[in-house]
Amino acid sequence: MTFVYSRKRLRRKDEFLQRLFEVLPGATSWSLILGLVALSFWMPLVSSILVIAFLLGWILRLFYLTFFLVLSYLRLSLEKNTDWLERIRGMDRLDDYFASLGKVNGRKDWKSRMSLWFHRKELIKLKKMGEDIPPPSSQIYHLVVIPIVKETAAVIEANIAGIAGNHVLAKQILVAIALEGRAQASLKEGVRQVAAKYRTRFMDLLVVEHPDGLPGEARVKGANTTYAAKAAAAYFEKRRIPFENVIVSCFDADTVVSSLYFSCLTYCFMVCPDRHRASFQPIPVYHNNIWEVPGFARVVETGSSFFQLIETTDPEKLVTFSSHSMSFQALVEVGYWPTDMISDDSGIFWKAYLHFDGHYQVVPMLMTLSMDVVDAGAWWRTVMSLYKQKRRWAWGVENFPLVMRGFLKNKKISLYNKMRHGFKLFEAHVTWAALPFLLTFVGWLPTILAGEEFSKTVLYYSASRFTQAIFSLSSLALIGTIFLSMWLLPRKKKKTSLLWTLIHGLEWFLVPLILIFLSAMPALDAQTRLMFNRRMEFWVSDKRRA
Repeated sequence: MTFVYSRKRLRRKDEFLQRLFEVLPGATSWSLILGLVALSFWMPLVSSILVIAFLLGWILRLFYLTFFLVLSYLRLSLEKNTDWLERIRGMDRLDDYFASLGKVNGRKDWKSRMSLWFHRKELIKLKKMGEDIPPPSSQIYHLVVIPIVKETAAVIEANIAGIAGNHVLAKQILVAIALEGRAQASLKEGVRQVAAKYRTRFMDLLVVEHPDGLPGEARVKGANTTYAAKAAAAYFEKRRIPFENVIVSCFDADTVVSSLYFSCLTYCFMVCPDRHRASFQPIPVYHNNIWEVPGFARVVETGSSFFQLIETTDPEKLVTFSSHSMSFQALVEVGYWPTDMISDDSGIFWKAYLHFDGHYQVVPMLMTLSMDVVDAGAWWRTVMSLYKQKRRWAWGVENFPLVMRGFLKNKKISLYNKMRHGFKLFEAHVTWAALPFLLTFVGWLPTILAGEEFSKTVLYYSASRFTQAIFSLSSLALIGTIFLSMWLLPRKKKKTSLLWTLIHGLEWFLVPLILIFLSAMPALDAQTRLMFNRRMEFWVSDKRRA
């Protein structure tokens, strides 16, 4: 029996398991926070030992993340000048092309030689597959689905213009604008004007209006994109274009890609031996309006970009996030995106992973795409919008009960993979919600509330020094992050003074407050809502351009 990736219409036993796993993350997060507070009153010695253990774990994790952040940045910089179009054209004549690579290797700088070394490794792996040779690049098509509900014409046009900037491949791209039927009339008119302006630049451009309130659907992005993807499927069938030759990308409305994006995506698809059992994840960076938003918003979203950079270094644990791509054949086989979930971008990975019995992966793309930082005008409205956005992201915890039920039913996925993925999903959400509270507030309680007996121990006198040493070490990682942020962020259009650069660096010292109020609190909020079965509705972030 095929597992249905949904919490609706469950049998009594499945409904019990669903609620059990919905309660577990929130209950664990609250137990860690409140339990350590209680221990600080009743057993301060035990509490101090646990706090030191948390601090040690945190500092090790921090240096681990910083190392892989730098590693990922260096790997990305190696491919900065890669001619992806030349590579996909070369792969159309694979044997001759592979032989020619060794001849040009000596005439390149060290970055290009390293890039070619990685390229050769990928081609060797592909050649070993033998039968599963990719179709010629001229027969690979792209479907780009862009969901729209309240975005302005300026935001939408920047997205379409970026796709059209992939000039050589543009005629192999079908753009489907997924327009919500409940959107305002003025927005619909703006979308149609943009579509008319750019339609001839592509293979075609469809405006698909999604009716509101279809049976079995919630008001979520996945319902809108699924409706548009089905319309695109009919388009390809009419023109006898096989689904296995189509790569589908789901872009948020504010996504802007470079002129190299689709040649890089085509390359990743062609070089992947198991391309119909894979999603392709670019690195989202929030650069579109980065210099137009308050400093705290800039730090929050630069941190989000860094997190995605780090995630690319471990493909085995990578899960699709925000704008992503996959084989259209795979999307059709699994039944499209979930139509009753908020977190459809990660949900589609887990849905495919369960459908294909664990034979599914996410391939990191060494390519960025740019998105908007939340901007609601006034700084306090931006704070609220950022909070709601992070809570919506944290609502990805709704995947945990579905994945665990799927693992219990699926006998073909190995126990090791079930435990590995299940623990990673659970631990990531609990750490997100609980760890900043433990480090920032709860960790100091044993010393503050120490009784006479505990205050005479060696640990009492050592704990504060140990904590201070830990935070001094963490400041080194923070300083490295500050410098890396200055290299990663786009240049300002106007030259800035040394004083402004210093102020930008100081913005990063807001991290402790940001971790609590714009990371941990939204995550704990989402887990608590799920624990008490208080369902969220899809909320579209406020985005604006100057």
